[in-house]
Amino acid sequence: MQQAKRRQRTLAHATEVRGHGFFRGADVKLCFRPAEPGTGIVFERVDLPDRPRVPARIDRVVPSARRTTIRQGDAAVEMTEHVLAALAGMRVDNCLVEIDALECPGCDGSSRAFVEALDRAGVVEQDEWRQVLVLESSVVVREGDATVAAGPGPPGELTLAYHLDYGPDASIRACSYCAEMTPATFKDRIAGSRTFLTETEAAGLRAAGIGLRTTAADLLIFGQEGLIGNSLRYDDECARHKVLDMIGDLALLGFDLEGLIVAKRSGHQTNHALARRLLEQSTARAADCTAEKESLAYDIQSVMRLLPHRYPFLLVDRVLEIEPDGWAVAVKNVSINEPFFAGHWPGLPVMPGVLILESLAQTAGILIAETIEMPPGRVALIASIDRVKLRRPVVPGDQLRLEVRSQRIKKSSACVKGQARVADSLAAEAQFRFVILDSDRVSRSLERLCNRSLGHLEKAQARSPRI
Repeated sequence: MQQAKRRQRTLAHATEVRGHGFFRGADVKLCFRPAEPGTGIVFERVDLPDRPRVPARIDRVVPSARRTTIRQGDAAVEMTEHVLAALAGMRVDNCLVEIDALECPGCDGSSRAFVEALDRAGVVEQDEWRQVLVLESSVVVREGDATVAAGPGPPGELTLAYHLDYGPDASIRACSYCAEMTPATFKDRIAGSRTFLTETEAAGLRAAGIGLRTTAADLLIFGQEGLIGNSLRYDDECARHKVLDMIGDLALLGFDLEGLIVAKRSGHQTNHALARRLLEQSTARAADCTAEKESLAYDIQSVMRLLPHRYPFLLVDRVLEIEPDGWAVAVKNVSINEPFFAGHWPGLPVMPGVLILESLAQTAGILIAETIEMPPGRVALIASIDRVKLRRPVVPGDQLRLEVRSQRIKKSSACVKGQARVADSLAAEAQFRFVILDSDRVSRSLERLCNRSLGHLEKAQARSPRI
């Protein structure tokens, strides 16, 4: 995993889509609901006892012809790819998808109906960051005539390309499509592309009792003379739909991708194989990053180089993790020898809430200093503290885990959200706003303030009656 580039997103409101399944023909209602950060995409079978949930992850995929099926225990959801493509294409990262049948609605064979539903609901950002895997080396998957390859691409982009060619005698003509993935591109150029098959394949499915409610008007069926009972939305619609399927299948990874992915004659099975290879790569890279973070953890000497605070007001002992412009995790070991315990309170030592907040603010100061590479002579001063909540007392022997996340860090100001925990229990949380100033300017301002206060005091004393 690499540094997160954007915040996670979910829906502002619930929304639904109704239709019938292409394969099994059952009527189905699918409802998209907002979900908490870190949830991912989770399907809930509301038609089954206890409403079992099936997470949309690559390790939940089970073999299924011409579609992507996921399973958790005895609960399964079929034909998820168009739903997942809509969510991934519109960058909805956390969503509970309630469904009252085994199969997602086929609609018109594309993701258009799902995108329209997501547009009606609206999308909102969340506090946590979305993970991203930057493709730094090539990965190639080959299965027969199908190939899909992933590798480095333009920085900050995900580009998907597909070349469709079933040979000179095929009823579906060769075509190609390539696009940089953005919500606007997905919505305007990819979401409306429909699934397709040959007339022979359609006849075989119907003979097996599959797709009996699906007609040529619902999707694209190609005969030897061309498209049957429908018309193309794009000349390269079949290649665009293959890109749509790739987006949906790769969404099972649960994180963003940056790089270039090129496919030829590939399908769901090849997409799943690529996703598994990329997951293995990201897991190995995450292990390397964890080891690197541990080796680069900031000890107290490093903390003192970044913060101007000293005893008895240095309230950060060690930094465990830091990602500039992202987050920082530090610890404060709370000892009975802390000077404030002598008076707060004798016989019942409790760490003052304001000092818990100060610990978080100092951790935020470290994150700010590392993000903007703060030069000597500049300091971050608290301008305001909002949304303060003190959840539990902190006592001698506790270790405070201080977690702060950037909301906005600039050279002159910053906004950071922080949480302090003891084990898994939340002790305090708040949002901090800072102004970043030259220390000389701060000193001069304080000096002027002191002189002004002394002047007011002297004038008040002069006016007071003498006894």
